[in-house]
Amino acid sequence: MDDIFAPLPGEEVVKAVERRSPRRSPLVLAKWWGEGLWEQYGERLHEFDRFPHDAELHLIDVVPLGAMDLSWLGEGAREVRGHDSGAIRLEWSGLDEFIEKLPDPERPGMFDGVKPSIERLRAEGRYIIFGWWGLFFERPWGLRGMQNLLMDYHLNPGEVHRLHDALCETYVAVLHRAARELRPDGFWTSDDLGHQTQSMMRQPQFAQLLKPYYRRVGDACRENGMHFWLHSCGNNTDLLDDLIEAGVDVFHPVQKHTMDERAVASKYGDRLTFLAGFDVQHILQEGSPADVRAEVRYLIETFDRSDGGMCLAAGNGIVAGTPFDNIEAFLDEAVRFGATHRTALQCGTNPVRMYRIHWEPEAGPTP
Repeated sequence: MDDIFAPLPGEEVVKAVERRSPRRSPLVLAKWWGEGLWEQYGERLHEFDRFPHDAELHLIDVVPLGAMDLSWLGEGAREVRGHDSGAIRLEWSGLDEFIEKLPDPERPGMFDGVKPSIERLRAEGRYIIFGWWGLFFERPWGLRGMQNLLMDYHLNPGEVHRLHDALCETYVAVLHRAARELRPDGFWTSDDLGHQTQSMMRQPQFAQLLKPYYRRVGDACRENGMHFWLHSCGNNTDLLDDLIEAGVDVFHPVQKHTMDERAVASKYGDRLTFLAGFDVQHILQEGSPADVRAEVRYLIETFDRSDGGMCLAAGNGIVAGTPFDNIEAFLDEAVRFGATHRTALQCGTNPVRMYRIHWEPEAGPTP
């Protein structure tokens, strides 16, 4: 356990994703600094540099709207409203123009912002994740507005399919190019498909309107040897079978208080790897360091199977108002108990007992 705080080599992250017995549960997006956190703590956040990033995420703007010269995207075209209700006011009459002006996936310079860092990480043997925010739900709602889009599923399914098909062609072409030029290990994207109690659309709608395009993206990932990582907030339980069938390999975050973590891990853990997201809304903000450590152990014991299948992350950005000591407890326990749990599983012994023997004097009391 001497080197457990060193970043894992890429092959260990691959083992976790592919359920081939990694030596520690990887930390991915665990140091996700959200709104206001840097303003609150500033340079002090560098104290957390001693904790590993076991996979690095590099994002591009795959459909830069500002560069598309859309005739209807002028001053004030985007409504200044809440994230879920804002839109750029794409009318279906403008869909042909939007499709015609989608950026060339082979345009020069698309990867300039991420390529040097990716090349450095590849030379270090690290696991590299590449991608973008927004796939077939978040991006269309940013174009149409969420209320309009959900009505479109019933009133304008043909236009929805045309939009999805055009976006999918762009996405797949960019994935093929990224495989040639960047050679990432994983593809990251997002679609917040759930709300607090259920999915945003019923499963039959997802299967008809979104799943075929997810499958094409999943096929492109498999063809290019990339794992498919999906972030989707809210309750996604009803869609997990379809997401797995479409090719999603890693799901994040299994949002606390919306999904039954134990039931999901039990039913899907042999087919889906979980980037288990720590509750940043309540436990990390409102609990004690001991509460945080206990929750880390709960997540690891819930999702880390004998063969792996788990990474650990923040559930979303860690925002201002989060106690510094709680962030430290989260990261520290994730590494210490993550390594201990893997060793205990492989040795057939009790992970809590092993943890107490190795770490309790340093890490503090274990409830």
